Amino acid sequence: MSLSSTSGLVAAARGGDPRAVARLISLVERGGEELAELAGLLAADTGRAEVIGLTGAPGVGKSTTTNELVRALRAAGRRVGVLAVDPSSPFTGGAILGDRVRMQDHATDPGVFIRSMSSRGHLGGLAAATPMAVRVLEAAGCEVVLVETVGVGQAEVEVASLADTTIVLLAPGMGDAIQAVKAGILEVADVFVINKADRDGADATYRDIQGAIALGERGPGEWRPPVLRAVASRAEGIDDILAALAKHRAWLIEHDVLVGRRRERAEVEITQVALARLRARVAAVTGDAALPALAADVADGALDPYSAAAKLLAALNQTADPDRP
Repeated sequence: MSLSSTSGLVAAARGGDPRAVARLISLVERGGEELAELAGLLAADTGRAEVIGLTGAPGVGKSTTTNELVRALRAAGRRVGVLAVDPSSPFTGGAILGDRVRMQDHATDPGVFIRSMSSRGHLGGLAAATPMAVRVLEAAGCEVVLVETVGVGQAEVEVASLADTTIVLLAPGMGDAIQAVKAGILEVADVFVINKADRDGADATYRDIQGAIALGERGPGEWRPPVLRAVASRAEGIDDILAALAKHRAWLIEHDVLVGRRRERAEVEITQVALARLRARVAAVTGDAALPALAADVADGALDPYSAAAKLLAALNQTADPDRP
């Protein structure tokens, strides 16, 4: 089977070829003209996998927990994909990609595909290429896709728009638990896991999170996030996490929430693609010196930003979209 074309790579990935999967995700990260063709080829594979997001502050044990979840899922005979997003350097754009180092236990397992991705400055805890990378893993037959976010703190709420179920990991001894879950993190969690629960302060963290959940308003039948304890380094509590994930998925299906979440995910993808094309057109206008001239007028006080933006949009409307057929 030829791996020289995008369609050949997709066919090989559907056949379980890990090299084809790796090359497709590299194509997704690189972007370019082939991306639109790839999206069309993968459209029929959308929605096949259970997508689980894991987020939390640095040091709570996201990679260790992911590693043990993969082990348990493989023991149950499920094919698993892992997208581990690492922070990139603002200077070089490079990333350590340490998650793959921590998951060497599964490196030779053909039923596991692990890919570390650099965030490349994208905010929200995910790489911009992550949604399409999930589609690649779905095409490759992954029944479960685990998406582990950067771990930068309270900005990591974007994972909720990608995942069917979002796990928020906490750890005792890392400061005020309420501080750790404010600014949207509390709202995105479907399951809370207090990892390293053998440490002092685990009981206080548990009480804080339960109290914060109790303050939220929920109607009859709405999902109440469970608060679990785990020691991932000893594989303790992993079965409880899997049971909570299964229970949440059953609730999603029973209450017709899963379809709604996936449609919202599609809306986010469409918006991201549209914005990427708009940014490309803005870059084209910038090359024509329109944007620098407008910026100079705003800086000099000759023009206000809203009027400048209106002129920029007018210039965009006169510029042909290079992606339009």
